[in-house]
Amino acid sequence: MSSPVRVLQYGVGPIGLACIRTILAKQETGQLVLAGAVDISPEKVGRDVAELLGGGLSPTGILVSDDAAAVLAETTPDVVLHTTTSFLDRVHGQIEECIRCGVPVVSSTEELSFSYDRHPGLSAALHKEAVKHGVAVVGTGVNPGYAMDTLALMATGVCTDVSEVHAVRVVDAGKRRKPLQLKVGAGLSAKAFEEKKATGVFGHIGLRESLFFVAKGLGWPLDRVDEQLHPVLADAEISTPFLTVASGNVAGIHHSITGYVGGNPLLSLDLKMFAGAKEPRDAVHVVGDPPVDLVVRGGIFGDTATVAVLVNAIPLVLHASPGLKTMMDLPVPRAFACSPNSG
Repeated sequence: MSSPVRVLQYGVGPIGLACIRTILAKQETGQLVLAGAVDISPEKVGRDVAELLGGGLSPTGILVSDDAAAVLAETTPDVVLHTTTSFLDRVHGQIEECIRCGVPVVSSTEELSFSYDRHPGLSAALHKEAVKHGVAVVGTGVNPGYAMDTLALMATGVCTDVSEVHAVRVVDAGKRRKPLQLKVGAGLSAKAFEEKKATGVFGHIGLRESLFFVAKGLGWPLDRVDEQLHPVLADAEISTPFLTVASGNVAGIHHSITGYVGGNPLLSLDLKMFAGAKEPRDAVHVVGDPPVDLVVRGGIFGDTATVAVLVNAIPLVLHASPGLKTMMDLPVPRAFACSPNSG
């Protein structure tokens, strides 16, 4: 890419702002430039992104707009980083608008990471539009998008045969951003947790997508899927920078999903995400020839890694063939526009 890639940031919440910060930092490499920013929040519209970032940054001249169509037309971006919400049925219109302007999309929408199981109709429609307008669209992030699916699938690449795959992720939610702590129910009573769970849109979104991603990559047809979501209760008071969890209240979630092949539980993903979690880690265990055991000690820090995966996907999606993609359709994810330390 000889000229800087013009990036439109669609969604200016905590992750969107972190993407903007990263893009602005990487403008110094001459490979990225922030073209515009879109958000519907009245508190953000009309404000310079530097003001929203804080820290005494000089004005960028990029003002947040709530008119995506106008910004897409006026800024002519090369790619959109889309970070609004987790649910594809709520954002497919936003993504389609970008597609119809001929702009590729990298989205953090969890359900988009492997949408064919949950939303086959929307997936087909997005793919058709993307092919029609000659652009690629991918949903990605740290989880789903990397830790429990792309990394797990890649771990099988050195095996001549694979009979089981199991991934474990343990996250201390107390060290993560406030929206994530609320997302896993930190601070709720056990009763309030069950009420929110009953809505079907509470907790970690994307574990089912990760399971079907790995199954698809291995060519394993799943007979059935068993998914469990339970609260993790604090046995003592826990304080984070954003909230306090009383003893006996919810500190977070234990979310697991198992895929059965031929009646056997051959594929499992186990996620513990709660304030105060001990020994955070990401692990993949492959029963195969040879067997593989991967452990990321301390775990992959999701707030930073989510931004990294989104930004690092930019050159991959720009060079991808048109259509709705998953991370297994793209080249190996890798760092982009880095400045190595020569000191």
